[in-house]
Amino acid sequence: MPKQPISPTLPTFADAYSYSLDAWQRAILFLDVMRQRGAQYEEHRTQTAPNVLEFEAQLVIDGRTLARPVNYALVSIVPPQGVVIDQSKRPFVVVDPRAGHGPGIGGFKADSEIGVAMKAGHPCYFIGFLPDPVPGQTIEDIALAEAGFLETVIARHPQADGKPCVIGNCQAGWAVMIVAALRPDLFGPIIIAGAPLSYWAGVHGQNPMRYSGGLLGGSWLTALTGDLGAGVFDGAWLVQNFENQNPANTLWAKQYNLYSKIDTEAARYLGFERWWGGHVTLNAEEMQFIVDELFIGNKLAAGEIRTSDGTAVDLRNIGSPIVVFCSKGDNITPPQQALDWILDLYDSVDEIRAYGQTIVYTVHETIGHLGIFVSAGVARKEHGEFASNIDLIDVLPPGLYEAVLTPAADVVEGRDMLSGEWLMRCEARTLDDIRALGGNDIEDEKRFATAAKLSEVNLALYRTYLQPAVKAAVTPPLAEAMRSIHPLRLQYALFGPDNPFMAWTAALAEQVRANREPAASGNPFLAWQEALSQQMVDGLDAWRRTSEYVSEQAFHTIYGAPPLQAALGVDPAQPSRRAAKSLLHQELVASRITELKARVAEGGTCEALARALIFVGMARGGADERGLEAVRRLRRAHPDARQLDLAAFKAVLREQYFMLLIDEDAALAALPQLLPEAIDERRTAFAALNEVLEASGSVSGLAAERLQRVGALFRLDSEPPVSITGNKAARSRKAS
Repeated sequence: MPKQPISPTLPTFADAYSYSLDAWQRAILFLDVMRQRGAQYEEHRTQTAPNVLEFEAQLVIDGRTLARPVNYALVSIVPPQGVVIDQSKRPFVVVDPRAGHGPGIGGFKADSEIGVAMKAGHPCYFIGFLPDPVPGQTIEDIALAEAGFLETVIARHPQADGKPCVIGNCQAGWAVMIVAALRPDLFGPIIIAGAPLSYWAGVHGQNPMRYSGGLLGGSWLTALTGDLGAGVFDGAWLVQNFENQNPANTLWAKQYNLYSKIDTEAARYLGFERWWGGHVTLNAEEMQFIVDELFIGNKLAAGEIRTSDGTAVDLRNIGSPIVVFCSKGDNITPPQQALDWILDLYDSVDEIRAYGQTIVYTVHETIGHLGIFVSAGVARKEHGEFASNIDLIDVLPPGLYEAVLTPAADVVEGRDMLSGEWLMRCEARTLDDIRALGGNDIEDEKRFATAAKLSEVNLALYRTYLQPAVKAAVTPPLAEAMRSIHPLRLQYALFGPDNPFMAWTAALAEQVRANREPAASGNPFLAWQEALSQQMVDGLDAWRRTSEYVSEQAFHTIYGAPPLQAALGVDPAQPSRRAAKSLLHQELVASRITELKARVAEGGTCEALARALIFVGMARGGADERGLEAVRRLRRAHPDARQLDLAAFKAVLREQYFMLLIDEDAALAALPQLLPEAIDERRTAFAALNEVLEASGSVSGLAAERLQRVGALFRLDSEPPVSITGNKAARSRKAS
């Protein structure tokens, strides 16, 4: 047999020449992008109010003009061409994080939190900030300012069917929750995305950032950094902390991705770097509060933070639904830090209900921390569904739910009831579902409590012996000079317009673009380049994993030592840290139960339908958007029903839900007394009930049994007997 020809395995001279030319051209274009990045940084830094909003904004309130001035501002977002805003819909207010970067990430692109909210017809507002704080401003001042901003938004939309939906991203999440705990009357649903609220939480072998405070000896280093800044804390240090979590991306992959895809990646890279490099500053007092009270102290969920007048910040005061969006791929705010505050506050779902709270969470499987805010796919899916179904979330009965998203293409029944590409269903959950994600045991809690105690000691020592000397030595000009040579700022300046060695780059880059000759995709040198890059990433990842392991073991060894715990006053028999219970609240709940029991036979057709709907729906273990859309269509079809607005509808649903929880048998027994006497009206009401229930799919199983039981109570084949209570006035109320 003749031998088959063997394909050459070694690269040819042509391959080498083509790759060399391509690599040289990519290097020139890469340097030019670095030059553009430096120029962009300088231009952004000189702006009075820099931001990365994609949308036009109009100033509504400048926080510097308030009685307690702050560097925050409220702006109204101007809808883009072709976007129609429905003034009857509740406004959305996006609050961006002040975590070292400038504002605007919530409206970074068309497919963003602001973009999808406007697409759903909601008016939108944005709360951002200036690069430099007002001297003396505090976290409490900012909370009061944000409360005033929301008062203004509410006043501007008197026709809105509900209070504003407020979105708090990352560090803005805890800030929004503090305001909502102090002023619950100002809020509609709250969406906290990638927001840490339980700072000690996590699982072993992951989430190394939570150990940083203990390994650095506590918050004395924060105080030193603020003093070296002459009372100003440089936000670039916060950005540096983020970058240290992923050295493979920071030191190699981000730049290599630009270099290897230089013909297509430049615009996206520069757009992101405009925000990533927009470093801002905080007052030293602000940062000290954040680190002492939140990061190391972990006091928010335990209700241990107090305002200047002594008011406790208790998250159980929040009366609006809370939507928690987190991801397993987020190493900055893992699901445990986003959700375990619920375990700190409540012993059971019944206790959540007793406080009248509705908590909905959703856990993404892979997206990273920044992707929660900047990913177009996440914006179109999760944020888009939250915006489209915010009214469904608002009217859910109190309890704990998980938002489950199903592709609309997979939905068979009620497809015409969907408004987007996904079906959102809120399924009932228990605290065990949150515990199943992993978290701390009692020994972990004691280790972190020990770290918090040591932080207090070290901070006191620093303030007593070192702080006076540091403050005396550092002047504002010296502090500004030190900020300018921060490594993160320096990397922009080295390639910026002030560097004369970069002057030739722009002209040469134009010539390269005019004569660009990329290597063929099959060039073997490109494969070797990719292999080398992967080796760099693997090596840096191995270094990260090793350092994380050493950090975790060091933290556990140091702060788990019984002698250190005893010396710092940590009781070995101390139970896990929990929020204090309120006897007054228990008395109020008991009084409310007595009141609802006395009113179980009061109401009309509206209350009867709500009670029946909840009774049958409870067997399904949740609700989805199709049912609420069916209610909307019924309201549009019946003019008399339109007089019941969303707030009143929510109040009716909650009241009937609690009546069923308190005494289901009594609530059902009283159902016939709420219905109209005419059999035709009862049949019409029962048909409406069926229409709403079947919108979410066929009624089967236990739900079908409950519906049959309700049908018997409606007495569709006979006139009802005269009620012993003679509740004629209630039954004469118009049906909704």
